[in-house]
Amino acid sequence: MSQTITIDPVTRLEGHGKITIQLDGQGEVESAHFHVTQVRGFERFSEGRPFYEMPGLMARICGICPVSHLIASAKACEAIMSVRIPHTAAQLRRMLNLAQMVQSHALSFFYLASPDLLLGMEADPAVRNVLGVAAAKPEMARAGIALRRFGQHIIELLGDKRIHPGWVVPGGVTEPLAAAKRDEILAMLPEAYANVGLALNVYKQITDEFRDEIEVFANFPSPYLSLINEDESIEFTDGALRLIDAEGNTIEDGMTAARFAEVIGEAVEPYSYTKFPYYKPLGYPEGCYRVGPLARLNIAKTMGTPKADVELAEFKQVAPGPVASSFHYHHARLVEIFYGIEKIEEILADPKILDKHVRATAGVNRLEGAGQAEAPRGVLHHHYKVDENGKMLWANLVIATGQNNNAMNRGVLQAAKHYVKDGKFTEGILNRVEAVVRTFDPCLSCSTHAFGQMPLALELVSAAGEVQDRIRRD
Repeated sequence: MSQTITIDPVTRLEGHGKITIQLDGQGEVESAHFHVTQVRGFERFSEGRPFYEMPGLMARICGICPVSHLIASAKACEAIMSVRIPHTAAQLRRMLNLAQMVQSHALSFFYLASPDLLLGMEADPAVRNVLGVAAAKPEMARAGIALRRFGQHIIELLGDKRIHPGWVVPGGVTEPLAAAKRDEILAMLPEAYANVGLALNVYKQITDEFRDEIEVFANFPSPYLSLINEDESIEFTDGALRLIDAEGNTIEDGMTAARFAEVIGEAVEPYSYTKFPYYKPLGYPEGCYRVGPLARLNIAKTMGTPKADVELAEFKQVAPGPVASSFHYHHARLVEIFYGIEKIEEILADPKILDKHVRATAGVNRLEGAGQAEAPRGVLHHHYKVDENGKMLWANLVIATGQNNNAMNRGVLQAAKHYVKDGKFTEGILNRVEAVVRTFDPCLSCSTHAFGQMPLALELVSAAGEVQDRIRRD
């Protein structure tokens, strides 16, 4: 008889999801799916709001990556306003986004992934967590806490709040950087460099222990998408999108936010509330691609900073072309942390960084606008339509986790087929299947949004547990 294995919930993720593995009558894996089971509707919430409120509203989508939503939303609003923000505002936004990337990557690597990496996939689940890491590897736990604090404190210094800052607004930012805050950030840099250096050294020492996982953790050829600068250096806040194929050849370049919807489509599947974006010329599912740290390092020719360039060169030695195994997302995150720290130091040396002119103003000059930025997990796209008074009529958000959705599902199936044999499995095997999803660091709260009309079922239940009324929309 067939059998279904259910992992519910998938642990050490940001949000709620489950995995189902379907076995055939011989106990072999027939299919496997990663289900995103929560749903939110920020596109609908925004309708009727003034467009200039959108960045603050969109930041509430996520407590881990609110800055990326702030920036992508503000850029969509600036397209509606037809303004270019001041140089200093652009630099300050870039620093804010990098600080968020550092703290988010630290959360992913040290808090969510390191229990598997440092304690082992087969470790006792009772200790296979961040507290177990703190007990067994206290120096790594301290490094993770410190790196997360580093990024969050910079966000707080710039935006006055660690979570959901309102500092980024259409046209720029609300306040310039003070000299005292600049000096405080500079004083934090040596410790941050030491901590990410420690993490990189430890990771490189243990990688060989996971050769089997590297082979089956979403290890397959695919296209990759990320922002990149004209000099082919990595970019998080500006630049344009580049899409490469599995061999590293460029198949789409210079993709602005205004062109995104022309090139990228969105499919849906019945088992998940998260959409499945794809490259339209290749169709669905052949046109599905990966985003995030692995994609960014596969696409970038240089980090643009000397220390991080050394790490990038070492990363690229993993494969002769694009690195295909999603296990290497972990390594890519550490390289990006190193880059973020180094780039923040470079931005603070900009002679105009304390300039007071940090905001441009305008009204509605276009009825449609789109903005894009790199969130820690990958490309984030916001697309808005407004009326002549600036009232929001329509919004669509394309989230990084959704763009990795197909790859996560393929990876879950690949790992399940490798590890589950004759209907037999252990807790450690199921943890490995979960760990495939953790390599992508999905943010499920970010990724579940309404586009069109969603099925909905409401029940009114009495205190005795009896259903009094039921409304259903298919």
